[in-house]
Amino acid sequence: MRIAVVENMHKTHLGTLGRALDEAGAEVELFRPWQDSVLPSGIHDHDGLIVLGGKQSAVDDADYPYLPALAGLMRRFGDADKAVLGICLGSQLLARAYGGENILGSAKEFAWTALDVTAEGAADPLFRDLGPRFESFHWHVDTVSLPDKAVRLVSGSAVANQCFRIGRAAYGMQFHFEASIDVVEAWLAEFPDVAERMAPGWLARYPEFAARHAEAADRAGHAIARAFLQTVQPVRAAAAAS
Repeated sequence: MRIAVVENMHKTHLGTLGRALDEAGAEVELFRPWQDSVLPSGIHDHDGLIVLGGKQSAVDDADYPYLPALAGLMRRFGDADKAVLGICLGSQLLARAYGGENILGSAKEFAWTALDVTAEGAADPLFRDLGPRFESFHWHVDTVSLPDKAVRLVSGSAVANQCFRIGRAAYGMQFHFEASIDVVEAWLAEFPDVAERMAPGWLARYPEFAARHAEAADRAGHAIARAFLQTVQPVRAAAAAS
């Protein structure tokens, strides 16, 4: 299994997703286009594509001119029936790639929050074993309208489109299921001023929130990560076996 992982800013952490990739023995190739504008040259060298979050919006082309190409790459993977995972900004880029609207600045969420699995989500391999509700971490201000081809899998009280799927295995997740407690603590150490602006007073109450929510969120995040990797079809390995 060979996976391309695209970062969109410094100090990104894979968290539960990294743990699942290690468990699966995946070969990970990391791209940092925010630094050098380099993206995978096509869809044939990787069995799946993961696009992580970032501080920019999904339409911030002036400051991040690689974004249109990245959105197009996500669509090419999805249209080829290869597994795609967009997290936070990555989900917004996936929506952009398939014609959804990016809605900027109107969907601020910061905290561990309960999420609801839709009827379609309950039948999806990523969520069918989680039950009707699970918890995950959020850190975002933007949201999206669903593309025409998208199926909503997870919703929330503040933001309706928390996870959607296009085709067999192109997933956009607004929430940070990968953000284990170690990742959350790293973010708080690295960006305390931003966290305090997002939710004044939250840092002071962090131990209380972590004790209440982190264990269940970590468990759900690891389950989602492992289930996503089950959707990856190692095309080259299958071709060699035949």
